[in-house]
Amino acid sequence: MSQEVLEVLKETDAFLEGHFLLSSGKHSDQYVQCAKVLRFPDAAAKVLAPVVEQLKTLKIDKVVGPAMGGVIVSYEIGRQLGKESIFTERKDGLMELRRGFEIKPGERVIITEDVVTTGKSTIETKKVLEELGAVVLGVACIADRRAAGVEINMPIYSSIKLEITAWDPDDCPVCKAGQVALVKPGSRGNA
Repeated sequence: MSQEVLEVLKETDAFLEGHFLLSSGKHSDQYVQCAKVLRFPDAAAKVLAPVVEQLKTLKIDKVVGPAMGGVIVSYEIGRQLGKESIFTERKDGLMELRRGFEIKPGERVIITEDVVTTGKSTIETKKVLEELGAVVLGVACIADRRAAGVEINMPIYSSIKLEITAWDPDDCPVCKAGQVALVKPGSRGNA
């Protein structure tokens, strides 16, 4: 199934090849821009169907996506599971639940993301939800592209696991070749 997911990512220009500045400050020659696949409802449904299959046995009360990347993913997973979909968002740099959304103590939730890389937004969202009394069951995403050694201490349910190499700027072979301009495609500032 992950080959089919990769094909959809490529067809929708969500899987990019070039020279990219990552939010970590590292460089890569590949990047996943899930907003490109999520702009097509049928493609979003298709790439998230494998995740929904993995989640069906869990007793989920709500689906929660951190803004921005997790909002559409939360909606689509919630739609496919028949569950309420809400989101967290940053206010003054801190992740919080707003807009009258509620979590009741003991509610079982799954966090959704488009791509899990460092887990920063996921971990922040988990903290907010647990402080409200939620039981966080894990994180569901289109692409798990964590590097070796990156742990977020909860189960990850993904449509595809991508191993994308990242280099320190001084070690970047794309920079050394000097033929492709560096692009910053992500939504977060450098860490």
